[in-house]
Amino acid sequence: MKNRKFLLIAFMLTIGFVLAACGSSDKDKDNGKDNASGDKEGTEESADFSAAMVTDIGGVDDKSFNQSAWEGLQNWGAEHGLSRGNGFDYAQSNDKADYIPNLTRLVRDDYNLIFGIGFELKEDLTKIAEQYKDTHFAIVDDVIELPNVASITFKEHQGSFLVGVAAAKKTKTNKVGFVGGIDSPLINKFESGFIAGVKSVNPDIDVKVEYAESFGDAAKGKIIASNMYSSGIDIIYHASGGTGNGVFNEAKDIKKSDPDRELWVIGVDRDQHDEGKIGDHNVTFTSMVKRVDVAVEDVINQAMKGEHHGGELLEYGIEEDAISVATTNEEAMTDDIIEAVNEWKEKILNGDVDVPKTREETKAYVEGL
Repeated sequence: MKNRKFLLIAFMLTIGFVLAACGSSDKDKDNGKDNASGDKEGTEESADFSAAMVTDIGGVDDKSFNQSAWEGLQNWGAEHGLSRGNGFDYAQSNDKADYIPNLTRLVRDDYNLIFGIGFELKEDLTKIAEQYKDTHFAIVDDVIELPNVASITFKEHQGSFLVGVAAAKKTKTNKVGFVGGIDSPLINKFESGFIAGVKSVNPDIDVKVEYAESFGDAAKGKIIASNMYSSGIDIIYHASGGTGNGVFNEAKDIKKSDPDRELWVIGVDRDQHDEGKIGDHNVTFTSMVKRVDVAVEDVINQAMKGEHHGGELLEYGIEEDAISVATTNEEAMTDDIIEAVNEWKEKILNGDVDVPKTREETKAYVEGL
């Protein structure tokens, strides 16, 4: 009898230890302790969230605006262990007629946040957002006043002002050029800031402005650049997406045939230093870096936390480190030019300079110099 009682007690104690161990294991899993960093909840959160973008006709490899946005999406995906088609993706637009089909496909693929890259998508993104009110969207470079659309804009005029200062300090001919994509309020911000920056250093410098009326016409960009360089212009600032590839091509062709000639291109959106390489030379003077990638990644991370900013305007500028001037070409961007750029940057940050955004504001600004 005593042996039976002893065996019963031993059996009950064994069962108790097993249950306690199982309970402890389950509790540890519930607390995410099976993850070495304790971030299981964050991993699941990112795995359950997806984001995608629709390019404008410049394409995802335009070396400029769309590419920067795609890099931001890729950075976010890599940070959260995702891959293209499994958490993030893009839809290529080769024509304006592609915008609605691309947006619709991404909605039907159940992406949580869908970006329209560029103001050209405004009309079609508005239609889709009104149709799919439960889907969250974001437009880059324009404003859509709908409760499920976040509007992302930049202070391009600030960065354009600073590269205008750099151009004024660099030019030998006192003639510089601006090549725009589509003549629009957005690209007018680039134009306005650039002219104001140039004139702030030297009001006598001539600034030639021409628009290609396309963000994807490299041939037109090359023709415009050829005419400008032939007229004595030695620096061209482009804000024209893929059209700007033609500006770079023309500058490199001239440099190839006449290595001693000083002529330059100012890139846009990304640091376009690599686009200017020609043998031992580089025709990229500097670039107005607009961190679309930073903004895209930031907005996605906020959306993951439930902060979709629908119906809100998000603006990124120098203050947010989303606008800057590239100094990669150390031979061209000399210390005195960088010093001048930094001095004017401080004036903008301190409120001593209110950079114009429109042609009317630029005219008034220049008249007041």
